Amino acid sequence: MTDQTSPPDSASPRRVLLLGATGAIGQATLRALVAKGHDVVCFVRPAPDRSAQTFEGASVRFGDATNPQALARDAFRGERFDVLVSCMASRTGAPKDAWAVDYQAHTDALAAAKAAGVKHFILLSAICVQRPRLAFQQAKLKFEQELIASGLDYSIVRATAFYKSLSGQIERVRAGKPFLVFGDGRLTACKPISDADLGRFLAACIDDPALRNRVLPIGGPGPAITPREQGEHLFALLGRAPRISNVPVAMLDAIIWTLSGLGAVFPPLREKAELARIGRYYATESMLVLNPETGRYDADATPSTGQDTLFEHYARLVAGEASTERGAHSVF
Repeated sequence: MTDQTSPPDSASPRRVLLLGATGAIGQATLRALVAKGHDVVCFVRPAPDRSAQTFEGASVRFGDATNPQALARDAFRGERFDVLVSCMASRTGAPKDAWAVDYQAHTDALAAAKAAGVKHFILLSAICVQRPRLAFQQAKLKFEQELIASGLDYSIVRATAFYKSLSGQIERVRAGKPFLVFGDGRLTACKPISDADLGRFLAACIDDPALRNRVLPIGGPGPAITPREQGEHLFALLGRAPRISNVPVAMLDAIIWTLSGLGAVFPPLREKAELARIGRYYATESMLVLNPETGRYDADATPSTGQDTLFEHYARLVAGEASTERGAHSVF
């Protein structure tokens, strides 16, 4: 394994293969890698709307990242690469998708990377794997363990909440409806991080020896924010008195129980039950560092990075200066 204190040619441009370059975070990571002068190759699924401009400054290769033969043939092409960066993730978190993408596709990519001479694997993971109760968390965690044991240098970045998963209620509030929270709105907290700040952090893992061979929980700047605070700030931006509606967590429990029971008879409902479990998880678990000794989430122990804040993002959305793609794991 490379000496963590002095990786060779740490300031020189690298040849980088980027997986997951079509998503918002993948696009931000691509821009950060190109800005640092790296030679980036993006491996993406073919689609009519994926023009070369989407990947400006990089080479683009098309194929299926969940197919190990395609990875070797169409992505690496027998060429040598220095670094593999993966922002790839399952779209829904449903068990079949999670094990196919979050685990197996990454395992195949790791094997292909070794064959291509890759020395450093940078993985975008998620902070929620600290308490793995869902299939996608278990799949991510299993691959994390395989990467650590692989012999390659690694940087495992466990990011906290993304802006897209916290921006889904802006239109309902703008339309005069209340902001919905589970419980009293203070059950959870997070340090949201912007796509741009996260992309820059992932790119920095290439050259910063302090970010090698580590699991790196990361959040955005500022204090941890509760859902109630998100709602109150959104109303303030709109110049309205806060209207917060409390939703009991028991409602989600009832939905999960019903879908699970019906899933025994109607298999398609099993996936919907899992999606409801994902919603419940995010409604009741903070996206912060978990203290293994106390079993509690610790905002002070959650590292912060970057300069963008969620409330600045809200202000741009309210002003019509930005838009946000909804995440598959958004609760509302």
